[in-house]
Amino acid sequence: MTFKDERRSMVQAQLERRGIKDGLVLDAMGKVPRHEFVPPESAGIAYADGPLPIGCGQTISQPYMVAIMTEALCMKGGEKILEIGTGSGYQAAVLAEIAGQVYSIERHATLANRADCILKELGYSNVHITAGDGSLGLEDEAPFDGIIVTAGAPSVPESLKWQLKEGGRLVIPVGGRFMQALLRITKRGEFYDQEDLLGCVFVPLVGAEGWDG
Repeated sequence: MTFKDERRSMVQAQLERRGIKDGLVLDAMGKVPRHEFVPPESAGIAYADGPLPIGCGQTISQPYMVAIMTEALCMKGGEKILEIGTGSGYQAAVLAEIAGQVYSIERHATLANRADCILKELGYSNVHITAGDGSLGLEDEAPFDGIIVTAGAPSVPESLKWQLKEGGRLVIPVGGRFMQALLRITKRGEFYDQEDLLGCVFVPLVGAEGWDG
């Protein structure tokens, strides 16, 4: 089975059968070569139904979780998106297939540099990676149509809420260090609507508005 076949199988078995309906998300995940974003020794299981280690104590998220979080942004195409936690760069690539511009922050410079190289080699010129404290967002580029956080926070960082456009959505895991609830926060004027999507487990969001390092 080729990697293309594995991607097709992943989309059908892991995403469509579990209720992912957004055609833009399904198409994006059918295009992005996930095997390019994992260590060489993991390429053979890149499309498996689970997370994989990528170094620096971080992981590439399970394909289904990537799809859930991307779908929760309700993108139509051409948006300006902020990602907190670049990791391998895979989630950024999926976002870049739909969004106009993707800005991504990674705390570990080693991962940021590696992801930047992979994304450039694959032709994703609309992804911009910065090494730094993602819990503070990226004020110089705000506001954003959507913000996605791929690490668990103890509470919703105020900086990220403030960097949303009107009607913008923030998708973030919030809870303890070992179990969180995936929330969708939508900006409505001076107020923020909050929805609880599902339970999840992410590595901790470390930073000024996250967990202590």
